Amino acid sequence: MMAETNKRSSARKRKQDGKARLLLFRAAAWFIVIGVVWTGYLLYRINGYDYNKEIPPADAGIVLGAALWDDVPSPALKERLDYAYELLESGKVHKLILTGGLDGNGSKLTEAEGMRNYLAALGVPEDKLLLELKARSTYENLLYSKPIVEAYQLNSLLLITHDYHAARASDIAHYLHYPQTTTAAFHTEVLSPVKNESREVLAFTKWELDKLLMTVHLKAD
Repeated sequence: MMAETNKRSSARKRKQDGKARLLLFRAAAWFIVIGVVWTGYLLYRINGYDYNKEIPPADAGIVLGAALWDDVPSPALKERLDYAYELLESGKVHKLILTGGLDGNGSKLTEAEGMRNYLAALGVPEDKLLLELKARSTYENLLYSKPIVEAYQLNSLLLITHDYHAARASDIAHYLHYPQTTTAAFHTEVLSPVKNESREVLAFTKWELDKLLMTVHLKAD
């Protein structure tokens, strides 16, 4: 009798373990499917920048920060600055907001100061360069630049960045209720598309989670 009871108990346990493994397998499968769909959706947005659209003139351009190397702009940041310089020289913008704080890699200058020095060396008058010195992320780039926008009564803006970064930057500007804003983006010649799109998927996912938490007031703006 005891052996029969133990046998039935073992069978029930195996059955329960089987059900648990099946549920775990199904949960993992759904997690993978959702992850693939979400990644595909974000890649669609990331790669959706329209190169053929007309870039309108604006009061100012906001150059979104990137790393300094030994207090000078990294190759990627130089690309953004060279594009910003072209827009300034062509009259598309009248001022540039340079945004970025200390990036934590040993540089003694903020990203904004490094950008100012680079553009000043190209002959850009310093009264055309407005500096934001605290930001450590794209969200902070735009959050901390907004008081400058308001102080100088800038009613139209270009967001100057790489194409893979354009969708997230535009979404953040919309969330922060920026005035008339257009993303002026370009394709990089110095960065790895696969590496940067992969990182951007993670950064975009983090932004969407942060935005959700801020919207429901579970995280401070």
